[in-house]
Amino acid sequence: MTAEPRGSRVLPDARPASLVLRLTPEFALPFVQLARLDRPAGWQLLLAPCWQGAALAGLALNRGPNLWHLALFLAGAIAMRGAGSTYNDILDRKLDAGVERTRGRPLPSGRVGVRAAALFLVAQSLVGLAVLVNFNRFSIWLGVASLGIVAVYPLMKRVTSWPQAVLGLAFSWGALIGWSATFASLALAPGLLYLSAFAWTIGYDTIYAMQDARDDAIVGIRSTARLFGENTRLGVGLFYAAAALLALMAILLVGGGPIALIGWLAYAGHLAWQVSQVEGAGAATALRLFRSNRDAGFLLFAGLALQGWAG
Repeated sequence: MTAEPRGSRVLPDARPASLVLRLTPEFALPFVQLARLDRPAGWQLLLAPCWQGAALAGLALNRGPNLWHLALFLAGAIAMRGAGSTYNDILDRKLDAGVERTRGRPLPSGRVGVRAAALFLVAQSLVGLAVLVNFNRFSIWLGVASLGIVAVYPLMKRVTSWPQAVLGLAFSWGALIGWSATFASLALAPGLLYLSAFAWTIGYDTIYAMQDARDDAIVGIRSTARLFGENTRLGVGLFYAAAALLALMAILLVGGGPIALIGWLAYAGHLAWQVSQVEGAGAATALRLFRSNRDAGFLLFAGLALQGWAG
């Protein structure tokens, strides 16, 4: 029997020429795909609110973000994005088999079993726990509190047209922990940043869901992309506008500054550019716009961090 070419197992939303895929041995490829290491946009978008929260806390103290905290958040975002994706794939393996973009994933394609995926999930979760215990007690319990939202998210696409909102609740949590890692408490500013990231997540994940709207309708998966339909540009635009306004309020509440405001302008401008491109976007364009949110999120972080370091 002729072995299946490796290239045929590269998933549609991965970059075939990525360094991760080139360096991954054949036996490890299904686990790399379960953790989405071949698709880094997910952990980058999970990381952005963490770093933004840390930078906002630093700005409130007229200093830059804690570099050790930034490193911890990087490791934690990669581990917990991988754990969340593995958990999602275990629950969604039958639904994924009916969607063109996802039927080649390791579980629906049979390249890895449920037990092996579950053990991999536990291993990644332990890495995330090892990161979390480096923070203060308030932040540890705050991190634990997010697990309930993470646990129910994969089920939401079956019961509501707003699974993107549940994802927003989970993916934005880092804005709160980024702040609490410094202050061991919360305040209005990180709350506003959390709401900003929440609205931002709904917007970009709606764009992501545009790729699967046709197949989702067939298998019964709900999403804001299907809900908004022909009004997707308006829906994304409203959530992006809310994200920009709430981020601005958070910045001004901790003292603002010209560099922070330049970073905010770049962030808001990036979101406006996405809205201008989303009308009638095909799958390739939707994926490109979704991935570009990594740049949007880090533009906002850079403005906050540089303002703090500038003093």
